Amino acid sequence: MPPALTPLTANAIDVSTRDELVALGLVALATLLGALLGFERELAGKTAGARTHMLVSGGAALAVAVGQLLFESEAGGGDPSRALHAVLTGIGFLCAGAIIRRDADVQGLTTAASLWFAACIGIAVGLELLVIGVGATVLGLIVLRVVGMAEDRILDAVDPDDPADRKGAS
Repeated sequence: MPPALTPLTANAIDVSTRDELVALGLVALATLLGALLGFERELAGKTAGARTHMLVSGGAALAVAVGQLLFESEAGGGDPSRALHAVLTGIGFLCAGAIIRRDADVQGLTTAASLWFAACIGIAVGLELLVIGVGATVLGLIVLRVVGMAEDRILDAVDPDDPADRKGAS
């Protein structure tokens, strides 16, 4: 008969309250960073806004931080990258639901990408890679806001009646 499984509780895996509070702080930071991306999406009038991005980023940090605590404990063992893989797999389903096709038009790609990016930020923060998490958030905001405004200006400058300005024209 196989040995009885020991339930994985904080006491069984020897996780200190300090370790739990550090992990909770990481989740809070990731949630805040996700909010920044989400507020930008709300300003752009998109359906996946602050709360969605906050939960995605915070949830990713939570999954990875708990996986890391399990890995570091003597009783837990395992591979912390499994939590990372699970987050990325799960977020793929959420992002797929954000993409809508109407005839030849596809909508929601940028929102789906921003959700995936928020999850990656949460992963970085959950692994205590804070400079990467904060820096990636700044880069994400630059892409969403600054590059988005540049795209709008370029597209506004294009004359749709001029064959040279049409997409695909050489």
